[in-house]
Amino acid sequence: MWEDPAMRPHRIVVLGVGTVVGFDLAIPPQIFAGATGPDGPLYEVQVCSIDGGPLATTRGFSVLPEGGVEAAGAPDTVIVPGVDADTFAGNPEVSAYLRGLPAGTRIMSICTGAFVLAAAGLLDGRPATTHWAHADQFRAMFPEVRLQPDVLFVDDGDVLSSAGVAAGIDLCLHVLRTDHGSEVANQAARRNVVPPWRDGGQSQFIERPVPDPGITGTAPTREWLLHRLAEPLTLEEIAHHAGMSVRTFTRRFREETGTSPLDWLLGQRIEHARHLLEFTDLPVDEVAVQAGLSTATSLRKHLRARLGTGPAAYRRAFRGR
Repeated sequence: MWEDPAMRPHRIVVLGVGTVVGFDLAIPPQIFAGATGPDGPLYEVQVCSIDGGPLATTRGFSVLPEGGVEAAGAPDTVIVPGVDADTFAGNPEVSAYLRGLPAGTRIMSICTGAFVLAAAGLLDGRPATTHWAHADQFRAMFPEVRLQPDVLFVDDGDVLSSAGVAAGIDLCLHVLRTDHGSEVANQAARRNVVPPWRDGGQSQFIERPVPDPGITGTAPTREWLLHRLAEPLTLEEIAHHAGMSVRTFTRRFREETGTSPLDWLLGQRIEHARHLLEFTDLPVDEVAVQAGLSTATSLRKHLRARLGTGPAAYRRAFRGR
């Protein structure tokens, strides 16, 4: 069917190792397999073990994968879901497979899957993250890795890692957005009824993701802000809308989102700017104004800090797709 290799779907191998976290194993097929473009599916996802044998999970059930990695062929991306970190002691066969992947193959881990990548030496000297509860164990086992235990995911180019469990969804949506733009990623998020975007730098440590009963949360104000991204709002004005003091609002906002109000607002503005760059012909100056970033210089600075590219290059990349 796909005679032209450039037209075939991007091939993803989800490699279960040892005793696997079942939730993590299911995330990539759920997010990627339903993504489609004008010519059909954008991804081909295969769940594998190293030898094709069944996989035990950490929650008392087993999974029979589609086969082994040899039968899967040459992948474009390999994703390693979480493992039982308390029993994982490395797997030479898996390490050899990962180290032997061709240059340019994207390698990702979800949750404690980072232990597998680190055991293969793929994270030495590189930034990475894993589930916060296993951070101390990870540091002790892999001191050469630049562990960032307080973020949702780390994108280091060809090697990416995510924090625990649901952060794997954030990482997969990030990759989907990087590959094919916001519209495809947002469609996948809507299909799976999950938030379309959380910044990788958002903290894992959210003290109260659901407000206490009887306490007015900050969600109505967040919704209000989304309709006013272009306005030069101050923290005092935002807190006033919520009917709170700046100190109380900032504390509750961080408890509910894991980040500060102004950092969250900046993230939403950058995401809106990305959407405008992808789907409109507005000049970069106007994109900056409509996104609340004031000037093209400011937009350029923030895009480079978050994505490593400027607005013109970003627009060319996604228009090319």
